[in-house]
Amino acid sequence: MKLLLERKNYRFLFLFLVVITTGCKKEIKKENTKVVETSRVAYLPYYNDESFTAHWITPNSKEAAAFHKIPDFNLTNQLGENVTHKTFEDKIYVTDFFFVSCPGICPKMTKNMFKVQEEFKNDSDISFLSHSVTPSIDSVSVLKTYAKNNGVIDHKWHLVTGDRDEIYNLARDQYFVENDLGVPKDINDFLHTENFLLIDKKKHIRGIYNGLNRASIAQLITDIKALKKEG
Repeated sequence: MKLLLERKNYRFLFLFLVVITTGCKKEIKKENTKVVETSRVAYLPYYNDESFTAHWITPNSKEAAAFHKIPDFNLTNQLGENVTHKTFEDKIYVTDFFFVSCPGICPKMTKNMFKVQEEFKNDSDISFLSHSVTPSIDSVSVLKTYAKNNGVIDHKWHLVTGDRDEIYNLARDQYFVENDLGVPKDINDFLHTENFLLIDKKKHIRGIYNGLNRASIAQLITDIKALKKEG
């Protein structure tokens, strides 16, 4: 009789633990759903300096029209074609700065940019722009070989060379890609950064991402999709 009661008690304890555990799992799932829902924003912020302080401006408003924009440029891609502002007319694009002979961060950056390209390879609204920071070495032929070896889709992803001063001024004064706040830089200081930037159809900066970080790349893909909804 005593043995029978003990078995009943064990069964009751087991059922109690099952109910509690199942309830906890359901509650956790519910809470996670709430977090995802509240993390969404109506639109992406705008940026206009190296501090990357978010400015919450309504898209297509007068304030947005007057906000910082990437100015025109004249560079040359891996096909020997001119790449200018018009190349990205009415397009969203992702941009970065690299060099072909880079043994460190650039190969991983290129692989991550390739992943984003693959996500949007059939979307004509999305383009990519990678600037060489050693343009005197990275000639058109060098960039063409690099493009072929890394799965770059011509006319979708532009690897560009050109005037060094123009590229460096674009990087530091317009895209604000370097994070060394308060550290003065001039044209003789080498430019090296892992940052990717998201540029909207009006040439505004709408996001900055770590090109080496998987979670940051996933966020970039999500933000591109959000930006497309702005029209």
